[in-house]
Amino acid sequence: MSPEEFRKHGHDFVDWMADYLASVEDYSVRSQAAPGDIIATLPATAPQNPEPMADIFADFQRDVMPGITHWQHPSFFAYFPANSSPPSVLAEMLTSTLAAQCMLWQTSPAGTEMETRMMEWLRDMLSLPSDFQGVIHDSATSATLAALLVARERATGWRGNEEGLAALGAEGIMLAVYVSEEAHSSIEKTMKVAGYGKAALRKIETDDEFAMQPEALSAAIEADIAAGFTPACVTASLGGTGTGAVDPLRAVGEICDGYGIWLHVDAAWAGSALIVPEERGMLDGIEFADSFVFNPHKWLLTNFDCTAFFVRDAQALERTLSLVPEYLRSRETGAVIDYQNWSVPLGRRFRALKLWFVIRSYGVAGLQEMIRAHIALARGLFEEVSGESAFEIMSPLRLALFSFRFHPANVDDEAALDALNEELLQKLNDSGELYLTQNRVRGRYAIRFSIGQTGTQKAHVEAAWAKIRDVAASLK
Repeated sequence: MSPEEFRKHGHDFVDWMADYLASVEDYSVRSQAAPGDIIATLPATAPQNPEPMADIFADFQRDVMPGITHWQHPSFFAYFPANSSPPSVLAEMLTSTLAAQCMLWQTSPAGTEMETRMMEWLRDMLSLPSDFQGVIHDSATSATLAALLVARERATGWRGNEEGLAALGAEGIMLAVYVSEEAHSSIEKTMKVAGYGKAALRKIETDDEFAMQPEALSAAIEADIAAGFTPACVTASLGGTGTGAVDPLRAVGEICDGYGIWLHVDAAWAGSALIVPEERGMLDGIEFADSFVFNPHKWLLTNFDCTAFFVRDAQALERTLSLVPEYLRSRETGAVIDYQNWSVPLGRRFRALKLWFVIRSYGVAGLQEMIRAHIALARGLFEEVSGESAFEIMSPLRLALFSFRFHPANVDDEAALDALNEELLQKLNDSGELYLTQNRVRGRYAIRFSIGQTGTQKAHVEAAWAKIRDVAASLK
């Protein structure tokens, strides 16, 4: 494709992109495709000869778009938001055009130095400790893996990488990791990848607010020490995925400090809310944390993927992950940051560019206004649901998230309530008018409502609530 052909098609694509953003509400929120629908439209073999871009783009609109769930739809209330914005999209276009590989300072000086500065901006925007240093990962899962690897190395006296966990196990060295019952499943997944094994995971009881109980944590640590285990890491949640639970960071941090245990803070969703001063009470005790992660790609208008990972001891992170063969050396090695030593992947995208575009385009004040607006919408809906006798709140309002269930007066059997609410959720999502996801709260089926999409306004929330009531009424 020549530059002029690229220019023509690029203009066509941007026109389509602008139209899509303007009309995203016209689509069903969740794709209504059935399994196999999309692959049936795709030829079984690759084309032998080139095909015109106009044909490819037409097929994209005809065959691909029906299989898209529209995360940027203002009635997307499922999972957590993955909100985007036009400045972020424009930055991604530049990133794709440059196609920079930002593994070393030398391979992209601008990528490296902008990443350093953007992480400083985010650290200060969230009011994190000034001695935290940051790196951008693709996801909170990858960042948690990095934290668990450093915790593993510190707990084993830096022997894990050198000798392997099998050798240490032969010496009777057994590690343990502690999370609350509400912790994200990615922690268990990364423990398997990091070599701890699922048997090393301790799920700590939670209180009535779904927060980790410090007393139970202390008891679990003491029991493990008595049994010959080495406590390696505690992960505290700020804004758990299921219920938005916030663990008591200070109490947990003091325990970790007393035992010399690595404290990792998972604020993947709720971390964005820390740019709003009135929400920073969650950070009480952050001085005890060794690492902290949050996702600007969830609630800070920045396209997926973009995860901000902070560590207090960057040298420990680099010692754990650094491996520099001759072909990755440069004359600047050791004098600059080479971020490939701060993450598991060698290859790295220029993710800092979209942060730069977003923060400059909206300013901190604009981003704060967006967060506050979403929290206010959630508060209003929470009050509406709380006032309806046929509905039951299952988990309290946390920022812009809560869970509820339909509980008509004539149904008290828990299995029947589970089935009723599952049917309600399926009918709501099948309508295409909104998208919600389920949760289990103390074993009971619940429906989560999460607000955070860029274009979500009061009218979208009101329409969603009206739809929920209408469909629920039809199930009685």
